[in-house]
Amino acid sequence: MSASSTIVSFAAGALAGEGVITHRESTPEGAVVVVDRTPFHPVDHTWPDQPGDSGMIGVGEDRAPVAEAVMAAVSDEGVFAVGAEIPVKRGAEGWTWLVGHRLGAEAPEGLVPGASVALAVDAVRRAGLSRGHTACHLASLALDLAAADLWRKDPGVDALGNPDFEGRANQSSRIHEDGALDEYRLGKSLRRAGFDTETFASTLAAREAQINAQLAAWVASGAASRIETEGPTIVDRRRWHCELPEGEAVILCGGTHVASLSEFASISVTLDLTDPQLLVMTTTVVPAA
Repeated sequence: MSASSTIVSFAAGALAGEGVITHRESTPEGAVVVVDRTPFHPVDHTWPDQPGDSGMIGVGEDRAPVAEAVMAAVSDEGVFAVGAEIPVKRGAEGWTWLVGHRLGAEAPEGLVPGASVALAVDAVRRAGLSRGHTACHLASLALDLAAADLWRKDPGVDALGNPDFEGRANQSSRIHEDGALDEYRLGKSLRRAGFDTETFASTLAAREAQINAQLAAWVASGAASRIETEGPTIVDRRRWHCELPEGEAVILCGGTHVASLSEFASISVTLDLTDPQLLVMTTTVVPAA
């Protein structure tokens, strides 16, 4: 198979494209087809916050549904791995990084290495995931700002220069269409880092209201949002930029995003501390009409 990493176009918002199949692999979850270039965004195997795109792949009359785009990689020794089976982080030396298209049905006979294929992403699902991912970042920045007064030590700063609660406490993030679910560990290590968890818990409702007011202001600004890439392949770094009234936020991010905050009617969060050591933030989007 090709020794070149997959060229991707999703960062520019592409929903369709053409490519040449370089590899096809049978797995217990279904056939995985690798193409030299693709508009599909894959789920990351080390930080699977945004699900992979779904859609269709076809050659001539042979078409097959893509259940989800996934990360794949092949070692210099020829070992091919998909998703969680990849034993190294993305970008590790000695591996070529690929986008695999996991099929939702048996692969048509025409989908073989060397075949030229057409690829089409489910545009509605992509748009929902992009709104969810942008909202997730904005909610995290608003949470950092709402908790900024609770630090007795410097935890480092976020993309807007506020104390980085997100970077210190986030243990998982799951994005879905028009929303996200984030979990933050409020244990001893965070208290040792200088965060006042007791005051945070006792003022939770006020801080939730502050976050939602900030999100409403950002949505009202209609700020521009974009992805900047360092190169065309799946392994090249990508950064999300958003021109907020307080300044441009820049976050290293491999996902997809909206082009403008005018795509939102609203973004809101709820904070749950049922477990006093685990903050759960649920982010909900209402798309613009």
